[in-house]
Amino acid sequence: MIRVEGVTFRHPQGAAAVLRDVSFAVAPGRLVVLLGPNGSGKTTLLRCLAGLWSPTAGRIVIDGRDLRHLSHRQRAALLAVVPQEHAPAFPYTVQEAVLMGRAPHIRVYAGPSSADRWAARVAMEAVGISALAARPTSRLSGGERQLTLIARTLAQEAPLLLLDEPTSHLDFRNQHRVLALVKRIAAEKALTVVMTLHDPNLAAAFAHQVIMLKDGAILAGGEPETVLTEDRLCRLYDMPMGVLTHAGHRLMFARQP
Repeated sequence: MIRVEGVTFRHPQGAAAVLRDVSFAVAPGRLVVLLGPNGSGKTTLLRCLAGLWSPTAGRIVIDGRDLRHLSHRQRAALLAVVPQEHAPAFPYTVQEAVLMGRAPHIRVYAGPSSADRWAARVAMEAVGISALAARPTSRLSGGERQLTLIARTLAQEAPLLLLDEPTSHLDFRNQHRVLALVKRIAAEKALTVVMTLHDPNLAAAFAHQVIMLKDGAILAGGEPETVLTEDRLCRLYDMPMGVLTHAGHRLMFARQP
């Protein structure tokens, strides 16, 4: 479980706060989406959750432990990150890339054990990329590369999974494939998942909880059915928005001015 308690963030040379008194909690097995326009503070909040940036005020608690008091290795045991873009510097194979997720479990100067290789194999099977094990990551499609990154985080066996715009470079099919996979794995392995998205329709389809961020503050938070209303979407994006409901599904769209 993760708890964000009154988090405020300012850049060292910045006058205005990028995040202002942000608070929420996410339970194991749940997927929360941070939704908002560019500049709303989504990525800044995700970097604070990952321990890359330290909040100016407030705190972040993961499984009862204050993130500020943890070493890099302790953080790696608690959280795993899937970045928005990842260009491998070397043509590692998929299996080698996934095995890198075991780094927090491998002692200094030691190599991967048979247990580490087994964990990587299980992770690849979980996301359906076992057949790609020997393929260089430089020869993967966007969807395959994203699945490889997710497998790497599963091999890490951390209870918190953070994803920054995981669908930004994927086609329609792969967007739904990746998000459905993440939601299923979160439920099966009782992972806590926090991700940033731009598309409110994807948030409505896959999130258990949506947090709307605007100008660094929470505009609304809760279940998609109650949060994603026309009024709130208009306020979030500063434009006319509409919501249609058909056969239990909701479609959000921009109205013509």
